[in-house]
Amino acid sequence: MVIMACDPQKDEPYWFDEMNYSPTKTVFKVFAPSDARCFVVMDGDSVEMKGTPTVDDSLMTEGCIYKATIEGDLKGKEYEIVVNGQASPGVFAKAVTVNGQRGVVVDLRDSDPEGWVDDRGPHPTRFADWVVYEMHHRDFSIARPDAEHPGKYLALTEPWAISHLKQLGINAVHILPSYDFGSVDETKLDKPQYNWGYDPVNYNVPEGSYSTDPADPLCRIREFKQMVKALHQAGINVVLDVVYNHTYDIDHSNFQRTFPDYYYRTIDHSPLTIDHSSDAQPMVNGQSSMVNVQYSNGSGCGNETASEKLMMRRFMIASVKHWIREYHIDGFRFDLMGCHDIETMNQIRQAVDVIDPTILIYGEGWSAGQCALPTEQLGVKANMVQMPGIAAFSDDIRDALRGPFSDDTKGALLAGICGEEMSLKAGLAGMVEHPQVDYTKVNYSSQPYAAEPTQMMSYVSCHDDMCLVDRLKASIPGIRNDELVRLDLLAQTAVFTSQGIPFMLSGEELLRTKLGVHNSFESPDSINQLDWSNKERYPQVMEYYSRLIALRSHHPAFRMGSAQLVREHLEFLPTTDKCVVAMRISHAPNDEWSDIIVVLNANRRAIKVQIPSDGAYTVACSNGRIDEQGLGHVSGPTISVAPQSALIIYK
Repeated sequence: MVIMACDPQKDEPYWFDEMNYSPTKTVFKVFAPSDARCFVVMDGDSVEMKGTPTVDDSLMTEGCIYKATIEGDLKGKEYEIVVNGQASPGVFAKAVTVNGQRGVVVDLRDSDPEGWVDDRGPHPTRFADWVVYEMHHRDFSIARPDAEHPGKYLALTEPWAISHLKQLGINAVHILPSYDFGSVDETKLDKPQYNWGYDPVNYNVPEGSYSTDPADPLCRIREFKQMVKALHQAGINVVLDVVYNHTYDIDHSNFQRTFPDYYYRTIDHSPLTIDHSSDAQPMVNGQSSMVNVQYSNGSGCGNETASEKLMMRRFMIASVKHWIREYHIDGFRFDLMGCHDIETMNQIRQAVDVIDPTILIYGEGWSAGQCALPTEQLGVKANMVQMPGIAAFSDDIRDALRGPFSDDTKGALLAGICGEEMSLKAGLAGMVEHPQVDYTKVNYSSQPYAAEPTQMMSYVSCHDDMCLVDRLKASIPGIRNDELVRLDLLAQTAVFTSQGIPFMLSGEELLRTKLGVHNSFESPDSINQLDWSNKERYPQVMEYYSRLIALRSHHPAFRMGSAQLVREHLEFLPTTDKCVVAMRISHAPNDEWSDIIVVLNANRRAIKVQIPSDGAYTVACSNGRIDEQGLGHVSGPTISVAPQSALIIYK
């Protein structure tokens, strides 16, 4: 074994390539305190890593890069990086043993499926053209009768899965966290275990429990790539849910074991103020090794990473680039993006643009608690205009439709409760400035948060809340099944005719229920699994969703992608009834329909709306049915809209 010191003039010291393999040698690196003693431990041998202060002035007083080069072919060898007696796989392991306990030396080319070098994501050229479908691997396939690999990556390579997604018409799947996480024991997969995965351990290695053999370090990598390749071949992009805002815990985290307290924010006091939208899984606050200092808890999980620190920022950038280059990921959803600083998010966008500017980036524009940084420095919704090319979820349109996150029993427009009409208009316009949207009357945003409509993710439900069916049942006591279906379809019509980027939860097209559970992050399969029998039980729901998505895809009027075009071509029509919003899109660029009117009626009775009376309109959507070729014709000056339904007409 030969040990070589780091040459800061030649190396790229901030690149987290902690294990760089070749058949003749393997290079190990770690960023650690300047006075640390660092070793690579392999086969019982301990090899000291030599450190040299970096040429980066901002790091000179914080730490340095330690490096060891070990000669020979080490492929398949397990290793640990030990810093001051604390062992871990390092912060940027590329392959790990079962449960992520040790790193493994691998040649990642051994994990490539056939044809991988030519694999490319079918990215839409415009962000406005994305249609995102959020799913959890286990939820989607565990109860599917004909699944060969239920709950695994490979389920998404199977014909039934591809067929369903293509039939629905989405062009992107957003997979819940799929890196190596800590809450599922990969050695006990014969026992019931479930978690969403918002508890990161090794950020840059696929989770082993979704593979067919977690004990084989390359299996999880190969099968993840097979999944991506199959979806790409079907014309479907893959969005990865990334959780850089916190770690599973502090004491056992790879960050803490390599450089104590560097990667986390600490404050004198950390009050926990829970926001209205969060993936947070409650944990006990940690206690810093520094005297009289607590860890900041903006994540609600007991710790909060410090994205503004140079090496944490560079870690996030390097990690995103790794998932793009190695796994061909097409987009990223940032969990609790409001915990990250604006500059880091912008640098990530810039780094991604160098690789492919069509890669989608969006996140939660809030935190789960009070962060250590001032709000004006964070990636919250109110600061989105400072983060061009990045989108945020709109809780404005979500809660205007179904009611507040804080109270499952309280409804809004879908429950026939007036007062949220302006919030719905803001969402339909893409949360941009519009002369007919009065932001003093919008529920959560006192001013437009989006510079362009593609900075808004339009949705009514996602994984970390009651699904739509359950929310309707909770907020409308005694709701009948036919009414449930009508309101479900009405809600999604608002989402998919919005100028924002549409986003839906897996299974909503099957009238998904989680039996009323709000936060099902560790509930059993009986709560979280999709009921595939509903596809035949409620065929009209799947048909409506499919045709609604096709309607949006066929007509640029619903996805203009420009705030100026929205202001020029979209107007809201006056209505005399409450719980009704009507909009008209006229002469949208490149749309064969010259005049489109959409009316959303949440009342339990039919209502009438005045429209321009110059000629007949063709009905494309009415009373729970969609047919672009026409369901009939209507003329102004007044049209009737069925109870709890949408009407879409065009010329």
